[in-house]
Amino acid sequence: MKQQLSLLLGVFSVMALSNAIVPVLPSFAQAEVWLQSAIYSAYFFGSFLTVLPAGMLSDRIGRMPLINTGLLCTVVSGVLIILFPTAIPVLLARSLEGIGGGLFVASALSWVNSRPDHKRLSGYFIGALNLGLVIGLLGTGWLEQTIGITGGVMLFTAISLVAFLMSLFLKGNRVAQQQKANVAHIMKDYIWLYLSAVVLVGVTGVVTALYPEFTGESPAVLSIQIGTMYTATIVTSLIAPKLVNRPVPTIRISAIVMGAAVLGSFFAPSTSTVAVFLMFAAIGGLSGFAINAQLAFLAETRLPQGAATGLFNTSTYAGLALMPFFAGLIAQAAGFGAAFAVSAAATATMALTIGWCACRLPMADQS
Repeated sequence: MKQQLSLLLGVFSVMALSNAIVPVLPSFAQAEVWLQSAIYSAYFFGSFLTVLPAGMLSDRIGRMPLINTGLLCTVVSGVLIILFPTAIPVLLARSLEGIGGGLFVASALSWVNSRPDHKRLSGYFIGALNLGLVIGLLGTGWLEQTIGITGGVMLFTAISLVAFLMSLFLKGNRVAQQQKANVAHIMKDYIWLYLSAVVLVGVTGVVTALYPEFTGESPAVLSIQIGTMYTATIVTSLIAPKLVNRPVPTIRISAIVMGAAVLGSFFAPSTSTVAVFLMFAAIGGLSGFAINAQLAFLAETRLPQGAATGLFNTSTYAGLALMPFFAGLIAQAAGFGAAFAVSAAATATMALTIGWCACRLPMADQS
């Protein structure tokens, strides 16, 4: 129980800090759309570089050293943003923060997916992850009005420090048996599952990164709007383990409806406030169903979970690093409408490509 609480607080604080700059991105980026997207994506680029090596390493040396190091990097990056709150230093600090997040998430999720009760724990883990994203947004939006643009960073750096100190007293830093995995074979067998993770998670980053400049709303309003997406993911992550989660049908339905919601999010601000909330809720809720289906499937394959979830995390961070960045470039060159349309088309396409994946378990294992 102590380890579960420590990991849940850890993922909460890591994700809260990662989102603490979103409502104030224009202030860090001097209203440059491409720089705004670059600062947002830098975190996920750093994570993209580390999640797979960290996952594989956790199969060999254990998870706790990587968890400790990841949380320490998170704390240091937060301190750097507080001390040097300008574009380029923040960009570099976000990269370090992403490296720490990658080390932590890869090793923690490997532990979760190796447990007999992995469905329940993964629901809690994804729920805590998205709760951190929500509170990161809301806390920053509120503190920006009283402390300034680094108010949220200060708060969540402090919470990350608490999580780091707690992690130092946890045991279980060794694995019972070293596990070797053929990453190339895993990737080849489940490439379409991992591609769906790239796009279906990455598109949530697209709308998060584009909305501050797209709508021009205040940080407080943006925090609530974007927070709706993560709140919906929390809800579906908690109920998904109780439902049938066959990967292909779940991902296919999610992709189609999410694609429509991404396109709808472009028109929603000119329609009504309710429409904005509905679009974000649809994107986040369906993302939660898809992620939990993907993780449940990977756990049941009996693959070395450090490598399997490492590839999954690599896919999600690749999507969160690359899709917002390219969407920002498209928005800069051709306008926001083109950026939303391309992102929506890519999302809906996953309904087709996931059908090429042999992501099916025996019927007895699909409940």
